[in-house]
Amino acid sequence: MIQEITAANAIDYLKKRGQLSTGEDAVAEALAWGVSNIVIRIDRQAGDDFVIKQSRKQLRTQAEWFSQLERIWRELEVMQELQNLLPAGVVPRVLFEDRENYLFAMEAIDKDHKVWKAELLDGIFDLSIASRLGKYLGAIHRLSFDNQSLQERWGDWIIFDQLRIDPFYRFIVKAHPEIKDWVNDLIAEMESNRICLVLADFSPKNILISGNQVHLVDFETAHYGDPAFDLGFFLSHLMLKAVYFGERGTDCIQLVECFWDQYLSEIAPLSESRNKEAEKMQQQELERRTIRHLAACMLSRVDGKSTVDYLGEPGLQDRVRSFSLSLILDPPSTIHQATLRLSELQKS
Repeated sequence: MIQEITAANAIDYLKKRGQLSTGEDAVAEALAWGVSNIVIRIDRQAGDDFVIKQSRKQLRTQAEWFSQLERIWRELEVMQELQNLLPAGVVPRVLFEDRENYLFAMEAIDKDHKVWKAELLDGIFDLSIASRLGKYLGAIHRLSFDNQSLQERWGDWIIFDQLRIDPFYRFIVKAHPEIKDWVNDLIAEMESNRICLVLADFSPKNILISGNQVHLVDFETAHYGDPAFDLGFFLSHLMLKAVYFGERGTDCIQLVECFWDQYLSEIAPLSESRNKEAEKMQQQELERRTIRHLAACMLSRVDGKSTVDYLGEPGLQDRVRSFSLSLILDPPSTIHQATLRLSELQKS
């Protein structure tokens, strides 16, 4: 029987397991990270604070949505690997695990941190953060590229399918049956481009800002796959916020350009590789696939299982649909052309 940990019982649980001393004063606080886990911060009077995370089978969404509890172990493994791919401090270190209860603990980020999603929705568009994120994601993709060991460890797409392909891609066909063949082709294309570590949740809600440090969290959907998914998924969040801000969205679109330029610079060494798989990372080919994922991800955030919480107005949702479907029916050749199209749509 799995013990579900809450803010009310977390301190007792940790003391019984010896992770806190019997007489130690500590406070547990539930955090609002994501829809698929319980995340609790442990603030200690003596010793370093830390965070515990536990899987939940049923996700907190309006539509019924279930996923395997074992996904948390993929997240733990990926966090450990990212310590080798990114600068120290970007990803919290894992501290301990409880296999019986599908739980692990990680270093806590400064309590006064800011969530980048909140900053963006407040109209704070820091190009330096976008640039750093382009560098980090580029490094993850480049350094894990064509790695047979990682492919063998994380080639299983069960969780990725449960949390992304099905609720994001297959689900939008219910609202848009005319693109069923296009969606099926996109999924098949993604399956044929398994070339690097893909986080599949590289999103502003999982990017935390503490002083001058940028932190990444939440890796349960990670797998060995197509980097174009990460790119389309991330860029969709920026472009959705551009829609939200209307005419001010041009400032948000600059984040897209900044991120993209830095990402391309980071993966540039792969263009010199004679490896045949490296052709899938060439700019023109990668950009083509990225735009397709951008379209599907944007559409899924108004017509999928997990819709964004800031585009409640029907007019804004229709604008997202119009732009997304235009990318599908008349795809631009470059990300820059896509941003120009969105800018023009915002003026209409």
